[in-house]
Amino acid sequence: MVGITSYGAYIPIYRLSRADISRSWGGAAIPGEKAVANFDEDSITMAVAAARDCMKGIDVSKIDSLYFASTSSPYKEKQAAATIAAVLDMKPEIFSMDISQSLRAGTNAITTAMDSINSNSAKNSLVCAADIRLGLPNGPREFAYGDGAAAFTLGKDKIIATIDGRYSVSDVIIDVWRSDKDTFVRSWEDRFVKEKGYNKIVYDAVSGALKKYQLEPKDFSKAIFYSPDGRAVASVATKLGFDIKTQIQDTMYDTIGNTGTALAPMLLIAALEQAKPGDKLLLASYGDGCDVFILTVTPEIENIQAKNKRGIKVHLQSKKMLPSYEKYLRWRDIISVEPPPRPPLQVPSAVALWRDRKRGLALYGSKCKNCGLPQYPAQRICIKCQAKDNFEDYCFANRKAELFSFSHDNLAPAIDPPVTLSVVNFEGGGRIQCDMTDRDIEEVKVGMPVEMTFRKIRYTGGIYDYWWKCMPIRE
Repeated sequence: MVGITSYGAYIPIYRLSRADISRSWGGAAIPGEKAVANFDEDSITMAVAAARDCMKGIDVSKIDSLYFASTSSPYKEKQAAATIAAVLDMKPEIFSMDISQSLRAGTNAITTAMDSINSNSAKNSLVCAADIRLGLPNGPREFAYGDGAAAFTLGKDKIIATIDGRYSVSDVIIDVWRSDKDTFVRSWEDRFVKEKGYNKIVYDAVSGALKKYQLEPKDFSKAIFYSPDGRAVASVATKLGFDIKTQIQDTMYDTIGNTGTALAPMLLIAALEQAKPGDKLLLASYGDGCDVFILTVTPEIENIQAKNKRGIKVHLQSKKMLPSYEKYLRWRDIISVEPPPRPPLQVPSAVALWRDRKRGLALYGSKCKNCGLPQYPAQRICIKCQAKDNFEDYCFANRKAELFSFSHDNLAPAIDPPVTLSVVNFEGGGRIQCDMTDRDIEEVKVGMPVEMTFRKIRYTGGIYDYWWKCMPIRE
């Protein structure tokens, strides 16, 4: 039987208070907050972060397929899954696929991964889901949408939750959508969207699943529903016969918001973090139809819960409030500001990016076989013992590190000045110069522990340029 073997999540460190949005437009304060990706994050970088959390202790060479689900991929014609696989240093023979255009793309990806394992096309699969969606300023979707990512590995060994059944319905409806010409998500009239869309389709799908597998609501420890806001799930769950107070997984609307494709998978992770062996879970996503999964938690869950994963719980506790709504608008390029008087950025060389993909995406340097010193970038002559062409590959991405020196540059062109230029020393040797992100400039100190994070460096000439930055360790 196929099941989930590991999980991981990512929630950006920054939160935006909904009351700050309302005050900016002169409206009444709205409660809650939403997770906001930094200016150097997108759905690819968040998927990488979730996957790294998921893959702790797992040999990446054992993964045969990778599926990336998102409605907000940075490219319309370029596979994001291939980039994620390269960053995670997966084998070239891996099968990679992007799944998009639907808010249930995350559960579509889980279904696809499960089918590939059942058909023996793969033994182990990685599924990532991430979204950064935009609603028009001062509209209900801007208040609702948050950013986040989830990741799962699926296989047949050491399963933490078996997938006992699944049931899907497809439905065509113009309720919530974004065309190829739109930046912001659109929506039809609220009552139509809820009554003919979410309420009807989710009810029909869950009812169909319960009937197919001869189950009742009382058989489940937790029911996990995608919910477009903090209220919609209550009417559907009550009509189906679930107890709202004891059985329904918190939708996290007041703490992170609606994370789109990633929401249902993230809610499943939150449930698994609290689950006990033998618990039966129901998962329902929504978007042009509904996917329903029935899962049973196994004793193996205790081993995963004991591991040092950030998951949902740690990411919820680790947060910083954005100082202003205007900063959020600037990060999302919704408002334009005066650019610095600097020459325009040069277009990255596709040849150079291809040549340096292992060093740039997977953060590989070299380690001298003679004296054992790690070095970045990869060298031909060892900087310590001067041995020539006697190196082995060495990955820095997951190494512990500390800040050796830094400077705050207020003159460099930046979306979020100042630029914090950093020199990082790695445990075991090796040094990298990079930018620091997700930091408060008053708290940056020499010797502070840092970790590496994959981020977006720039966008120019139609190309997104990615590399690594350091950031304070999230705890």
